[in-house]
Amino acid sequence: MNSEVKNGFWFLAVGSTAALTHLAVFTLLAHRIWPELANASGFGVAFFVSFYGHRLLSFRDANTTTAQSFMRFVLTALAGFATNEGVFVLLLRGAGWPALAALLVALVAAAGQTFLLSRFWAFRR
Repeated sequence: MNSEVKNGFWFLAVGSTAALTHLAVFTLLAHRIWPELANASGFGVAFFVSFYGHRLLSFRDANTTTAQSFMRFVLTALAGFATNEGVFVLLLRGAGWPALAALLVALVAAAGQTFLLSRFWAFRR
């Protein structure tokens, strides 16, 4: 298997694990606090799953130090979260969607952006 296929596999595996973490935290908190805060809490926990998984698996051949990658990934993740939260609020409050459905669409919308920024900047090869 070539390295691009392997990296793509790991990106999907790590991203899916981080998304499931995000969903689990959201589900635990959504009925106790505002959905927007539950979404932010899920992001906060999933961030660490995502960073370490991508650093150790998806982009292990990165030409950046862990500290450089971490600082870049913070910005990458915050940009992804801005997209996520924007789509989430638009669907939840603007379109009246159920919170979980809105979150699932928001997670998918942010995933592509996060991949591109991770691949070509945060963990640049």
